[in-house]
Amino acid sequence: MKTRVEETITRHDKGYNCAQAVACTYSDMVGVDEATMFRMTEALGLGMGGMEGTCGAVSGACVLAGMKRSTGNLQKPDSKAGSYKLAREIVGRFEAQNRSVVCKTLKGVESGTVLRSCADCIKDAARITEEVLFNSMADQ
Repeated sequence: MKTRVEETITRHDKGYNCAQAVACTYSDMVGVDEATMFRMTEALGLGMGGMEGTCGAVSGACVLAGMKRSTGNLQKPDSKAGSYKLAREIVGRFEAQNRSVVCKTLKGVESGTVLRSCADCIKDAARITEEVLFNSMADQ
């Protein structure tokens, strides 16, 4: 399967927030319809609604990690460690590349120095998602 990185930008250009752009592009790969994923990730954009929190693109990628790894066992939750491991890898790779995962830091709100544009954050998160969760789709 070919990479979907550019599809994330198409969605963002249509008005999806950063989290939605990433999560909705791969929703079919984790068994969630796009409309449901769109609603699930709506409040995660703009650094969880106010630029103070984690970049929406990274948050969307972590939602995908949980959906891919979770067993959904409500009686005995047994898959958190695996989901956390995937999320740590996504967050760690993104931070290593961009020096932060915090929206307002990435956008230079306080420093005046933009570390990464929203479009580039989305592409970075999508590429990392493909590598970590879907074994580098560009190679398939």
